[in-house]
Amino acid sequence: MGDHIVLAPDKFKGSLTARQAARAMKHGVRRADPTVRAITCPVADGGEGTLDAVVAAGFDRIPAQATGPTGAPVNTGYARLGSRAIIEMADACGLQRLPSGKPAPMTATSYGLGCVVAQALDDGCRDIVITLGGSASTDGGAGMLIALGAEVLDHQGESVGPGGRGLAEAARLDLTKMHPAITESVFTLAADVDNPLCGPHGAAILYGPQKGAHGGQVAELEGALAKWADLVDRVTDTDCRGAPGAGAAGGVGFAASAVLGARVRPGIEMILDIVGLDRALLNAKMVLTGEGCLDVQSLRGKAPVGVSRRARRHGVPTFAVAGVAKLTGSQARAAGFVAVRALNEVEPDQRRCITNAADLLSLVTERLIRESTPARGRRPPRS
Repeated sequence: MGDHIVLAPDKFKGSLTARQAARAMKHGVRRADPTVRAITCPVADGGEGTLDAVVAAGFDRIPAQATGPTGAPVNTGYARLGSRAIIEMADACGLQRLPSGKPAPMTATSYGLGCVVAQALDDGCRDIVITLGGSASTDGGAGMLIALGAEVLDHQGESVGPGGRGLAEAARLDLTKMHPAITESVFTLAADVDNPLCGPHGAAILYGPQKGAHGGQVAELEGALAKWADLVDRVTDTDCRGAPGAGAAGGVGFAASAVLGARVRPGIEMILDIVGLDRALLNAKMVLTGEGCLDVQSLRGKAPVGVSRRARRHGVPTFAVAGVAKLTGSQARAAGFVAVRALNEVEPDQRRCITNAADLLSLVTERLIRESTPARGRRPPRS
């Protein structure tokens, strides 16, 4: 049997960062059994909170200035270790950066992502990892390319407007002024979708409504992306629109693959590699993971299920604690969880549950450890 416990939660959105959640879990472990060694390893799935999780793993946070999805300036940053930069699109120009949370499906832009990539290149980074979860835009990655020096012009030779609406006017793409360091850099995209750029499973039709686009707007975005793909294909002599992940982040996957030569990797798998989860799992007796809401969406590549899959490879049992747990017992077992506990089982009032999330997480962790630690001679609890 292993000699330590691994605490690998994602964020509890609206309450705790992944690092804060891991710290609260650790308090609970200590109260349950001060002799148990707990290793914290905050995780993320490539969306909001990824930057914090990577910094907790030992990367330096480098401040950066960018443009949010609707054009307002934002203070963001990237994580750096040596020549490697980890850039979280969500923090630069994702849904969380929409003013008052109001969607802008036709005009939101990926320009801010390009701003951060450009700074990382200016700072000497040559191994660029971009996490694509939580994007607000459907602009085919044109905004990102423009921030990196590309010119996207209409038939009159004028720069196109932002977002998918501006993309519909694109007639010319000039890549001659792109950032010079691009050709000597390696780009990797961490994405948990394998959708193509266009079509029924593409960026506009499948994900546009999630970003606020209604029927007519979805059709407009779909047409703009198809036209954009034709233009990019002609200029780059590539054909990336059907590649897995081309539709990620509203088409950023497509632009990065075609123009930057980026390759796509599963987001959660890559983040778990970066934060060193495998190393933490060696000789562990159990792992605790969790997130704000554990539901069927969690089964589609979210962090807790990714942690469970990794732990299974090491023969380590996985337990989950969530703010709210909506999985059935069979779903939880299929995802690899020995047991699932929820904070709202202790505090049903949602407002108090969110406000007191850290204390509740410590308490639920304490109870779970008392129930499940083999040294106490108890069997693991059922889901």
